[in-house]
Parts: sequence; structure tokens; C-alpha cells
Amino acid sequence: MDKDEIHLRRLPAAAPWGPHTDSDFHGVDFLPDSLSEVPDETGMRVNKKYSCLPAEEKGIHIINIRAIEDIGYDQHESTLLNSLSKNPDADCKYGLYFRDGKRKVDYILVYHYKKSSAGRTLTRRAQHNDAGARGAKQDPLPGKGVQMEMGESEPHTDCHEDDKRFRREEYEGNLVEAGLELEHDEDTKIHGVGFVKIHAPWNVLCREAEFLKLKMPTKKMYQINQTHGLLKKINSVLQKITEPIQPKVAERKPQTVKRLSYPFSREKQHLFDLSDRDSFFDSKTRSTIVYEILKRTTCTKAKYSMGKGEGRKKETALLNKRRKCGKYGITSLLANGVYSAAYPLHDGDYEGENVEPNDRKLLCEEWASYGVFYKYQPIDLVRKYFGEKIGLYFAWLGVYTQMLIPASIVGIIVFLYGCATVDENIPSMEMCDQRNNITMCPLCDRTCSYWKMSSACATARASHLFDNPATVFFSVFMALWAATFMEHWKRKQMRLNYRWDLTGFEEEEAHPRAEYEAKVLEKSLRKEHKHKETDKEKLTWKDRFPAYLTNFVGIIFMVGLTFAIVFGVIIYRISTAAALAISATPSGRSSVRVTVTATAVIINLVVIIFLDEVYGCIARWLTQIEVPKTDKNFEERLIFKAFLLKFVNAYTPIFYVAFFKGRFVGRPGDYVYIFHSFRMEECAPGGCLMELCIQLSIIMLGKQLIQNNLFEIGIPKMKKFIRYMKLKRRRSLDHEEHMKKKQRYEVDYNLEPFSGLTPEYMEMIIQFGFVTLFVASFPLAPLFALLNNIIEIRLDAKKFVTELRRPVAVRAKDIGIWYNILRGIGKLAVIINAFVISFTSDFIPRLVYLYMYSENGTMHGFVNHTLSSFNVSDFQAGTAPNDPMELGYEVQICRYKDYREPPWSENKYDISKDFWAVLAARLAFVIVFQNLVMFMSDFVDWIIPDIPKDISQQIHKEKVLMVEVFMREEQGKLQMLETWKDKDKKKGENCNNHSPRLSLSHSGSLSSCHSYPVDV
Repeated sequence: MDKDEIHLRRLPAAAPWGPHTDSDFHGVDFLPDSLSEVPDETGMRVNKKYSCLPAEEKGIHIINIRAIEDIGYDQHESTLLNSLSKNPDADCKYGLYFRDGKRKVDYILVYHYKKSSAGRTLTRRAQHNDAGARGAKQDPLPGKGVQMEMGESEPHTDCHEDDKRFRREEYEGNLVEAGLELEHDEDTKIHGVGFVKIHAPWNVLCREAEFLKLKMPTKKMYQINQTHGLLKKINSVLQKITEPIQPKVAERKPQTVKRLSYPFSREKQHLFDLSDRDSFFDSKTRSTIVYEILKRTTCTKAKYSMGKGEGRKKETALLNKRRKCGKYGITSLLANGVYSAAYPLHDGDYEGENVEPNDRKLLCEEWASYGVFYKYQPIDLVRKYFGEKIGLYFAWLGVYTQMLIPASIVGIIVFLYGCATVDENIPSMEMCDQRNNITMCPLCDRTCSYWKMSSACATARASHLFDNPATVFFSVFMALWAATFMEHWKRKQMRLNYRWDLTGFEEEEAHPRAEYEAKVLEKSLRKEHKHKETDKEKLTWKDRFPAYLTNFVGIIFMVGLTFAIVFGVIIYRISTAAALAISATPSGRSSVRVTVTATAVIINLVVIIFLDEVYGCIARWLTQIEVPKTDKNFEERLIFKAFLLKFVNAYTPIFYVAFFKGRFVGRPGDYVYIFHSFRMEECAPGGCLMELCIQLSIIMLGKQLIQNNLFEIGIPKMKKFIRYMKLKRRRSLDHEEHMKKKQRYEVDYNLEPFSGLTPEYMEMIIQFGFVTLFVASFPLAPLFALLNNIIEIRLDAKKFVTELRRPVAVRAKDIGIWYNILRGIGKLAVIINAFVISFTSDFIPRLVYLYMYSENGTMHGFVNHTLSSFNVSDFQAGTAPNDPMELGYEVQICRYKDYREPPWSENKYDISKDFWAVLAARLAFVIVFQNLVMFMSDFVDWIIPDIPKDISQQIHKEKVLMVEVFMREEQGKLQMLETWKDKDKKKGENCNNHSPRLSLSHSGSLSSCHSYPVDV
């Protein structure tokens, strides 16, 4: 190819936009000559990275370089690439700044494009052309993309890709009109991926901060009220004690002074400390502002293609009608694949040599590390980097974990009490006594024989560890603990609101979601087709009725599926127990109950974990077809459905063991059968509480370990390894690309996208249910939850800092619907624990026996009192044991656990009066326990104020100080106005004191005395 010199032309300012050709330059685009006087800072860089100009400027250099290839010229680097610095990547801090090294990158848009297959050189030139052509457009319009001649050397571009490119050009032009500054980069190490870097200049930040009513610190500072006397000494001692467990960050020291905050206003900029404009809006705030602009900036072509992609060639009236349905922002473009990702950048690297200090690195060292598990979280720094919503999640998780410490201690004490008193427990001693020759009825038909009660000694002793008088106390304690935890969190939340300047924050109505706008558009088009009025269309309950019906049927089906699976596990337990009972070896028969229980619980655990993932996807789909209007509505509906399904999934097997197993068995000679062949399973001789404890512990621990280790650690690492192998394979194809250091936005693009806090909250809420709902059967649940959460905090922190793209900071003053779910679980826990103590444990039967039937006021004889007698001659045909002499003697009377009349009674095997006495006592206990604990919980809620007294005083003080600031400002204005009036009055009097002749001879001077208008 000849390397002849190219003479660049300029057109007059009045020349129209578009391609101008002549005999020498075929297909070269030219722009007006007035565009040459563009400052370097905002001017177009004629290379692969460029910055879009503000819409007001009307000048730029030649940009279409591909035409040079058409006429046989090569690109002359000394002429066309003179804007490249010696080390451009270092100047822009490897992607954190624009190519000028001054303007900070606030947001990144990512898109896919198809490169030319005619070689690497042609690809690079295509990037030059694409970058320049888009940069030249100050106000791009649909269908006015880059004008190029499609020659034989250029492959034909896919129409779908062209459509996406046109939409991007229009959208980016609208962003430039909104005041943002853009810069493209397609020469990256990730082939086929382009990046749009976005910078918000100062005037845009000020404008949007005023729109969003962001509270910013003013120059005014005030003293925070300090404690005095004894409280001050206690706080000082606590600070010294907790010094080693405080994170080493700047915000860890308690504040003594605070800046007065006020919603930002451009008219009152003098109130704010603007000495350092670069740091006045931090990176989190800047990205939030840019994201708000991205959401509300419309793209007309995106509207046309939304929904089912209806034609862009409709009449103008139809297109204008579609514009009324405005698809807001980046969400619709992401949904249509116009952009593949949108995210703010991390502050920099968190590991490696010569890494500059940044908040991300500090968070990694002092927060996202397992070595600092014993330290407090730097919540203020988390909020500064990730925003209030994520900061509140980790603050809540920290408070919850701290509150688990006293619950764990009490739970350990209760467990140790059971261990210490197991040898003094009279009922278990009677069961283990070999001298009590109590023969029990068979546990299954035919294959099972009679057995001695003393063979269940181990089960009875183990049951006492969890079924003892201390369990009732622990249940009451945990109910009060839950109420105290909720109150403590409300107070902590108010302190954070005050510290983070959220006291007056009220969420405004968010932009409609893209899917909602699409449905409104379809509805509008249908009505328009029927010649109906379509202004102010919205979705009504009639439009959503099919979705509501699908939701109702779907949720009922999923709940029924969960019940069916639990029923299937019950069938497995019964059939497996019957099969193992046929075993010829005595050891096999003795381990039947342990084997069946363990395998059934493991099956339940696997099914729960699997269905958790399935139900999460189904809940999202059910919410999507409802088409909620805003993101907040979508999130709340999704949370409700997912929680309902996962709650039923996690707790149904536990509810079965606690309240249904052994309740509908029947009696010897009249058992209840499933499918006329399987006998309903019974509880162990020591009761079902021990089995409930095993079920709860295995499901809770297994769920936490598998989800934490496999899902939250293993799967992300596996995805990271797969991405690494793909990139390694690509790098081997291009050594030149491999040698370049990645830009920050390229590194962040390879991270996992942030999918919201719902999975994190859901995991902790389900755990909170395990800790509170069945704590009467498993006092060690708070301890295992505490150990899990210590790891969970650091695991989530590491995931947010190192493995996820930086989320957009979202302002929030509370944890939303999760608080109501927590309160609901706390109330439900009181009722469930009352029923567990009353009906699942033997606490109430023991009390009834002790005070009504005991002859000497002790528990001696309690076991015999709870057993009924059965005459073996009353077995139904075919159900008696095949080997009745297995114990070595003939059995005539066997015992079973129930309150029934003996066979020698007139009404043999009927329910006895002892049953009704115990049932009445159980119901009475439920009522008394529930109302007493509810009253105590409400009393704790009432006696602890939601807002700490010192915080309410500080909030009031802030309001007073703000009024004083404005009053002084108004007084200053009035004084200045009075001064101007006095000056004007004096000048007028001086003019009136002159003689008439002098006045007439100096009329010019007189007129000048009254020529000073007062500007109020």
C-alpha cells in the first residue's frame, strides 16, 4: 500500500453534516471548519479512545479514517495519533480516569460488537473509524449512523447489530445532551467488547444532587453532646477494652464534632465546604448520580423495539404515540441486549505490589479477611464504599451476630444443666432399670417381635439433655431475646441514620421498570388499534389477573409439591424400617431406628437445598409475570414469594416430626395404615423431641455448611476459574494483547454482577427461624448460628470486595420488608415453642403426674403411668409377631405408650380420663405461655424507646442550628439592603441641598444622583 501524504480539508461552518466526497477523497467525512477551535480537554481524540463533546460545541477534526483505506492510503501515526501520550495507560491510572488523566470515570457501559474478519490491522482500523464516527455526532438521531461505502473488503454487518449500534449512538447522544462526558474504548484485551466511560462534570453533579435532595456537609460544625460522670468513665473503660478489636480505619474513633448537613442547593453553595471539589462528591455519590441520569434518559429506538420488537417502519403518528410510553433508561437497553453490562468502577486493586492506598484495599485488609474475624466491622467505610443499603445489611448482620452471643451462652448453660442432671432423672433411670421387666408391643406387623423397654435406655438418657425444666426457661428467654434484638436493631438503625444524614430522607417514587413500560406500550397499542383514547395508560388488576391466578395456582402447587416430598420421605422411612426389621442379624434390627432417621434426614436436607434453588427461580418468574411497576415493588413481591416457598420447604419436615409423627398411629390391634400396607411410624420410647433435635440440627448445620462452602465459595471460584481459562485461551492467540496490562473496567467486567441482597437476607432469615422457632428442642442452635455468622460476615465481605462488580449505591434508611418478616417470625416462635413444650415434650405429662397422681410427690412411677396395656390375643389376624418367643418367654400382656383403658376394663382400649386431664393441661399451658410471653415481649418493646435519647436531642439540635444559619443569612441580606438604601438616601439629600441655579447648571450631576438602582 502506498504511503502518500494526505491533505486534510475543512468545510465552511455552514456546510451540512454528512459525507462530502470529491475525486481525491472518496467517502471521507468532513465537518465544519468552526469545529477546529475545540479545547484539548473536551476535544475529540482521533484514536481508539475518545470523548464525546458537549452538544453546544460545533467543531471537530476529520474522523472517518476508513475511507483512507478505500483510496489506498495508510494511517500516518505522526499525523493522526499525535494525541497519544508516552504512556497513556499510566496517565489514566489504568482506566480509572479518561485519557487526559484528569476526568474521573464514574460509570461504565459495556456492549458487544462484531469485528471484521479481514485481519488484525483491518480490525484496528475499524475501531478507529467506529470511535471517530460516533464521537463526531453531537446530537445523533435514529438512522443517522456512520456513513460508509460497503466495499468488497468490508463484510456485510448484521442488521440486528446495526440496530443496536444506532440505539447506542442515539442514547449516548442523549447522555451528552444531559451534560455527561463520554469516552469509548474498543481496543481492549477482551475481543468483541467495547466500553463507554462516563464522567459527570461538576455542574451536572451539582444539578443532580439538588434534584435528588442529597444531604451534604456544610461549613457549620457543632459539638456532639458527650456523656458525663459515671457514664463517661464507663464508656472510657469500654473503649480501652475494645481497642484491640476495633478496625484500623479513620472512622473508628468516636466523633466529638459533626458537620451540619443540608440538602444540596446550587443557590446556597456558599453554605457548603467546596474547598476540594474533587472529593466533595465521593465515588459512591458520583456513580449514584450518573445511574439516575442513565435510568431517566430515554432512547426512542429502544422504545420502538421494546416488547415484541414491533416494526420501526410504522407511521409517524404511531411512533409519536409510542413515545408517550417512555421507556426509562438503561434498564430497557440492558434488557434488549443493546448494552451487556453497566456498573461503577472499583477504586483500584486490593492486592499486589505497589498498589496505591484506596478504600477497597483498606476494606480487604480490615474487613474482608478471615484473620480479622474477631474485630468489629468498619460499617462507616462499608457505607462510604457500597452505599447505605448494603451498609445497613452488614450492620444488621453484625448486630444479629452480637446478640447471638448471650443466647449462645444461655443455650450452653441449659445443655450443660441437662448433662449434669441426666443421672438424677427418675423417668430415664426407670427406663434403664433392668429390674423393671416391662415388655413393649411390636413396632411393626409380623416381622417385629416384643422388646424390652430397657433397650431404649440410651435414647431416654439423650432425650433428657433437651427435654428438661430448663428448656421451658430457655424458650421464654429466647422469646424475650427476639423482642430485645428487634428493639436493639431499631435503636442502632436510628444511630446510623443520624450518622449517615438520613434522618429526613424519604424515598420518592422510582422510575417504572422497563418490563412495566413494555406492557403499558402493548396495552396502548391495542387500544389505539381499536381507536380508543390511550393517554395515561397503566396496568390495572384486570390486566394482571392472569398473572395473579398463575401466582396463586403456582404457589399452591409448590406447597403441595413440598408436602408430597415430605410424604414420600415418610413412606421411605416406614418401608425401610419394615425392610430392615426383617434382617436376620440382631445388630441390624437394633440399629433400625438410627439408620432410618439418619438417612431420612439426609434425604430431606438434599431435597431442601435443591428445592431452595428451584423455588428461588420460580418466585422470580412468578414476580416477573406480575409486572410490578417499580424496582421496590418487584423486590418486595419477590421477597414475599421466595420467603413463603423457602419457609415451607425448610420447615415442613421439622413440623412433621414436632407435631404429627406418632399422633395418628392408632393402637395395637387397630393401627392406622397407609395404602393398606404400611403402618404409621411411632415416636421413640423417650418421645419425639430427641428425633426433632436430630432433624433440626442436621438440616440447620448441613444447610449452612453446604450453602456456605459449596454455593458461596465453591461455585464462584469455579466460575472464576472457567473465565480465567477462557481468557488464557484467548491470550495465547494474541501475544501483543497479553502483554498489555488490563484496564480497571476490563478487570471489573470479568467479575460477577451484583444480584441483590435478597439471597443474603434470605439465608439469615431462615437461620433466624431455626434459632427461634424450635429452640425448645435444640438449645445449641444459637451457638451454631453464631459460629456460622462469624464466617458468614467475612465471606460476604470478601465476596463484595473481591468477587463482585461494585454495586450502585442505593440510599435506604431501614432494611425494608425484612424487618416485618423478622417480627412475624418472632411472634410465631412464641406460639410454636408453646406447642413444642406442651405437645412434643413430656414436660406437661410430668407436671400432671407430679401434682395429680404421684403417691409420694416424686416422679417414681411416671413411666408406668404413661404406658397402657394390651392383650396379645386381641391382635388382628396376620399382624401378630411371627416369633412370639424371641424374649424367651410367652407374652400375654404388652405395653404401649398411650392413655387408654386396660383390656380388663369394661370400655377396653378407649381413651382414658388421664388423657383428657393431660390434654387440658397442655392447652392451658399453651394459652398461659403464649399470652405471658407476648405480654413480656410487648413490655420490652414499650419500655425501650425506638430512638435513643441522645440521638433525638442531636436531631433537634441540628434543626435549631439550621434555622439559626438561615436566620443569620437573612439578617445579613437585610443589613446589606439597609446599607444600600442609606447610601442612596444620603446621595439624594446631598443633591437636594444644592442651590437651584447650581442644580440647573449641574443637571447632569443631579440626574447622576438618582441613577443607582437598588438590586434586591
